[in-house]
Amino acid sequence: MPRPPKLSTDEVAAALSRLPSWSGDVDGIERTVELADFRAAVDTIVAIAAAAEEMDHHPDIDLRWRTLRIAVVSHSAGGVTELDLELARRVDALLPG
Repeated sequence: MPRPPKLSTDEVAAALSRLPSWSGDVDGIERTVELADFRAAVDTIVAIAAAAEEMDHHPDIDLRWRTLRIAVVSHSAGGVTELDLELARRVDALLPG
């Protein structure tokens, strides 16, 4: 299945305006979230992993005690694609406010 093309600077900026918890640019987007405790953070990673596997598109996740940093980029496209934005939306649906 062909992957979507890399988005332009304007397309990424417009998408980020609809994803207020995310930041970044055409080279990648990221979000940091603090969970209630370490176990909640690990459980959230498991939920994100399930969504990522379903999409066959995998984020970079950094866990520091109860803080997660989630970074998304389509390496094969050399930047952010619609697939990254969809994964960001799915991640948002799994995270508290």
